[in-house]
Amino acid sequence: MQYQNVCGARFVARPNRFVAQVLLDGQPETVHVKNTGRCRELLVPGATVYLAGGDNPHRKTRYDLIAAEKGPLLVNLDSQAPNKVFGEWAQAGHFRPDLTLLRPETVWGNSRFDFYWEAGARRGFVEVKGCTLEQDGHARFPDAPTLRGVKHLEELVRCRAEGYEAAVCFVLQMDGMRDFAPNDVTHPAFGDALRRAAAAGVEVLAMECRVTPDTLTMDRPVLVRL
Repeated sequence: MQYQNVCGARFVARPNRFVAQVLLDGQPETVHVKNTGRCRELLVPGATVYLAGGDNPHRKTRYDLIAAEKGPLLVNLDSQAPNKVFGEWAQAGHFRPDLTLLRPETVWGNSRFDFYWEAGARRGFVEVKGCTLEQDGHARFPDAPTLRGVKHLEELVRCRAEGYEAAVCFVLQMDGMRDFAPNDVTHPAFGDALRRAAAAGVEVLAMECRVTPDTLTMDRPVLVRL
């Protein structure tokens, strides 16, 4: 995926989860943060961040904060990006080579999944999770407790029991990762749910991305350690 009108800035503060204060060309600017997660290890005072210019003249902020540097690592922070890059990757034939249908935001029973897909006689559901937490070259999810994430995994297990294929894909919004694992320290219940899902036949994928200030592209699988 491609962003438009990207520029660099210096992070100053985050008054709330929706906006940040930055210095753009040395001048203070309030920007929208495209991630409501904590991102505490990324959005630190003085960090280099990247902004994408908005095209809506009626919006309150001129820019979206989409990425941040963490030492030599560039991390995409856009929480809407993982679904977009997964969709591009899957439509290009990398998820299921004989894919005939990929439908986003599909309701099944009382659940809504990120994607429903068909490939010949096969059909299934996919949940996509964006991962921005890096610890010494290891990718971890989540960076904060997520009861919603546990519920998604339990719903995928139910789909699998009904005869559908089911998968959860962790989109690592950074590159150079050695592996991926659930963050059992922050939310052990999520790790337990992920291991139960895998044991029930839910496919667990971790896909690394190539990241530049203005692009995000799904790149390669990363070893999953459960």
